[in-house]
This record gives sequence, C-alpha cells and structure tokens, in this order.
Amino acid sequence: MQRLIGILVLLLSLGLGWTWMGYRNFMATPLSVPPEGLVLQVHKGESLHGLARRLAREGVLGHPEMLYWHARWHKLASRIRAGEFRVPAGTRPAGLLDILIQGKSIQYRLTLIEGWTFHQVLEAVRRDPVLRHTLDSDRPEAVMRQLGYPGVHPEGRFFPDTYAFPRGTTDVAFLRRAYRRMQKELDQAWAGRASDIAVKTPYEALILASIVEKETAVPEERARIAGVFSRRLRLGMRLQTDPTVIYGMGARYQGNIRAADLREDTPYNTYVHTGLPPTPICMPGRASIEAVLHPAPGKALYFVANGKGRHVFSDTLQQHNAAVRRYQLRHH
Repeated sequence: MQRLIGILVLLLSLGLGWTWMGYRNFMATPLSVPPEGLVLQVHKGESLHGLARRLAREGVLGHPEMLYWHARWHKLASRIRAGEFRVPAGTRPAGLLDILIQGKSIQYRLTLIEGWTFHQVLEAVRRDPVLRHTLDSDRPEAVMRQLGYPGVHPEGRFFPDTYAFPRGTTDVAFLRRAYRRMQKELDQAWAGRASDIAVKTPYEALILASIVEKETAVPEERARIAGVFSRRLRLGMRLQTDPTVIYGMGARYQGNIRAADLREDTPYNTYVHTGLPPTPICMPGRASIEAVLHPAPGKALYFVANGKGRHVFSDTLQQHNAAVRRYQLRHH
C-alpha cells in the first residue's frame, strides 16, 4: 500500500512538474503574430475565456486555458476591455493581457476642413469606412433631430479639426462631438471678445466668421476683412460679399456669378439685403472667429482680390473702383 502511495505521489509530482514547465514555456513563448503586428478586435461583452479560445482557433495562441487560468489567478480576467488593439510581434501572453487591460484602442482620424459646408461634412462622415453609420436620413433637419438638437440649423455648427476615435464610434457620436466642440470654442471666444464689435450675439459672430472664412485663406487678412464688414454693419451698408450669393445659389452655382445672380432676391444675397445672412455659410475655423471678435481697426470699407491670392483694401468708393479696374476688369 505504501509502495502504491509512493508511486502515486511520484506521478503527481511529475505531473505537476511537467505542468509547471509547460506553463513557464507557455508564458515565455511569443504569440504567433506576423512581423507587422496583429490588429485584435475584442467585442463588447466578450469574455477572456472566449477570446482565448478564439485566438487559439485562429492560430495566434497555444493553450488558451493556461492564459485564462493565469489571468484568473492574478485577478485579471474580468478587467479586459472591449476595443481594437494593436498587438506587436514578439508579444508574450502576459504582454497580451497588459494590452487588453491597459492599452489604448487603435485611434482612427477624420478631418473636417475650415470652409466646408454642412453638406460636405455629411459627405465626409458618410464616406468614412470606420465610423458606424446610424443616421436615418440625409435631410439636415432630420440629422439635427437625431443628434439631439431639433430645430437648430446645422450650417457652421461643427468645429473644423482632426478628430481621433476608435472603431465602433457612431456617426451620430462623431457629429455630436464636433457640434459641442464648436459651441465650446465659440463660447470661449465670445467671452474674450473686444468691447466695440459690431456683432451682438455669438451666433451673429459665427455667421460673420463663416463669411470671413470664405473670403480669404491668408491669415493676416482675416482681421482686416472682419474690420471692413464690421464697419459696414455699423454704417448700415450692405456687405456685398460674393460667398453669400454663391451659397444662396446652391447647386446652380457653376463657377461664375452673373449680374442677374447679384440681383436675385435670396435670403443670402448680401447685395440685395442689408445686414447678415440668416445662417452661417460654412464652418469657420478658430482664426476667423477670433478675427470677427477682434477686428482690425481702420477706415477701409472695400476690398477686392488682386489675382494673387490676396486683397487690396480701400477707404473710399473711388479708390475701390480704381482697384477693381486695375485688378479685376483687366482680366475680363
């Protein structure tokens, strides 16, 4: 009997020894990951046990039970997070657990460009291959209702920037984030505004900033153009800015503005109507918002493109007409 017990103890010791050696070898052996690394998607609600078995079926991990019991022993099994993670070549089982518990999900990026219209924003979101598309409609009013802002006109309401997000982010969540960012940026800029500006509300500032955004891409001109528009608003002069006319034309605009277009009575035709148009005409960037809230001083009431990407500013109509003859009419 004692001999039998001795044999059983010996076999048990050998078994434990082999198990211990196998466990040590398992923990020391890198996963079967290609040289460029592995993108690993952990689904929401997926357990470590299920994930380990999936990795074993895919040939990434040997002995999935060892990974699971290692994590259980160290109280890590319940701490893995859902997401998409990059697993580098050479990663061992303990390193995999670190990635799943402490690592950051892979971030994708989508850039909204200054001067884009809401239609262009929606197109970029719709084309993005990573965002999860849940919008029920392309109609602006329906989109804003789904975002939680019913009755809000969407033009100009989304802040242009590069946004990082993990896979699985919905289009609604992305747009809501850009909307709230614009609200925050506008509120902060408005709080630091100059005391003698022509616009009376943050929304008026957003409208005028969208016009400045469309008028120039030259940083040092923004405040000067904002100054021209501010003086015109104070004097009751029409803004007479082509970008608003173009916006009011919509899909009819084919690259040229005719004299008839300047006379057309649309809500956005600032050659016909005094004051600001009813909404922004694009997404202004921070620089254009700041320019409107801190316009450059001066007397200029006019400006015209010089054909080289910049503008010539004039204090009087006589000077402006001379600049138009010099820089515009000679090209026609």
